[in-house]
Amino acid sequence: MSRFARWFPPIAAPALLLACADDSGGGVKGAEMPVLSVKSTAFEPGAAIPAKHTCDGEDISPPLTWSSGPAGTRTYALIMDDPDAPSGTFVHWVAWNLSASELPEGAGAAGGPGPAGGMQGTNSWKRTSYGGPCPPSGTHRYFFKVYALDLLLDLPASTTKDDLTRAMAGHVLVEGELMGRYARQKR
Repeated sequence: MSRFARWFPPIAAPALLLACADDSGGGVKGAEMPVLSVKSTAFEPGAAIPAKHTCDGEDISPPLTWSSGPAGTRTYALIMDDPDAPSGTFVHWVAWNLSASELPEGAGAAGGPGPAGGMQGTNSWKRTSYGGPCPPSGTHRYFFKVYALDLLLDLPASTTKDDLTRAMAGHVLVEGELMGRYARQKR
């Protein structure tokens, strides 16, 4: 007889699982973190990112909005990366201490990120600005990840994705992401 069967007879086991289930009919309470809804007027989730926002176009950041974080949210952070890059995840944009739940088109310009305040860190190109999709071949996925934080971060412009991730540890209240795709245009 297993230890589980000894402590919970067969009839009690299903009741125990039902008692832990949430009202949505399938999850376990506390198993899922709420998410921010991240959107762009430039492209739908999972759709192609317009060339305007890539190295084949103007290379400006797309407009982004996200739902407000929960009570206790002081700032937002953003990481845009490409996990399909041949040499491993390529980071296109790092920003933090964003005060609003939106970034207008072009907010990732050097010296930005625009009216949401905040700071930009160093991407994989070693620039402190947005760097649009520019895959060497094939179609890549690009994730715009937004984090609601319970603090302001005191970080230098040399901050990388890894640095930001370490600084955010234990301070993320909720997060969300928007994924878009891009393949280089034929020349």
